[in-house]
Formats: sequence, C-alpha cells, structure tokens
Amino acid sequence: MNDYFEYRHTVGFEETNLVGNVYYVNYLSWQGRCREMFLKRLAPSVLDDLQADLKLFTLKVDCEFFAEITAFDELSIRMRLVELAQTQLEFSFDYVRLDPDGGEALVARGRQRVACMRGPNGATAPSRVPESLTRALAPFAPAPLAEIGRPA
Repeated sequence: MNDYFEYRHTVGFEETNLVGNVYYVNYLSWQGRCREMFLKRLAPSVLDDLQADLKLFTLKVDCEFFAEITAFDELSIRMRLVELAQTQLEFSFDYVRLDPDGGEALVARGRQRVACMRGPNGATAPSRVPESLTRALAPFAPAPLAEIGRPA
C-alpha cells in the first residue's frame, strides 16, 4: 500500500499560459481537488459534517516548482499527512509527471495547513479534527501517527 493518497490529473489547454506551460495557480487548485477527492473516497462522513457546521479553512498554502509541465501531461498528485494537531492538519503534496514509458518525475512539491472550525459564519471557533477524518488519514501519516488508525 502507498503512503500517500493519489489524485490523477491530465493537464488541459485551459490550465496553460500563452507560453504553453501550466499557470502556477493551477497547482494550488489541484491541491484542493486532491483533498476533496480524498474526502469523497475515504471520508464521506466528513462531507456530511461539512453540510452541517464543520468548516475547513485553508490557513497556508505553498508550492515549489522543479520542472515545467504542459498540456496533456499526466500527473499524479500525492497527498500525505505531515502533522495532526488538535484543531489543525498539515498536508504535503508531490506533483509527479507520469511518463508513457512508466517513468516518473517530481515536478513540484507543495504544502497546505488547514484549520477545523465550527459555528455559524461570523462566529466560528476552532474545533477538534473529526475522529472519522483522523482515522481516514492514518494510512497517509508519518509512522507514529499511522498507528492511530490501526487496531490494537
């Protein structure tokens, strides 16, 4: 089993600039999409919680670029849990170009810090990371955190 959650993406023309390479803001969009697909596939109860009063606020996001990518490149965006605190999470993202011959190349690396909040708009307060989210993230966490989701 992989130690990351994978979201696969094919770059489209609309994600490139006039020069033909991917516009930087798309990398940040793909982080969000990867996180959403993780919730959809592995933590659907958190989606129900988001319909109630849970809010996931992105506090910080960054991305470091190593190589250009262009339209029709196939990507694997690989999300890992870096840190789990009482009310916040930090994720890392590896952007890997998948070559037709089976090769891989790391083209970028990013991070994202998220806070869990609850309450009505204008009166939100920090909230513990939902237990169901903690369990779903356990396989993608550093070794000590990964023990959280394993039966004793």
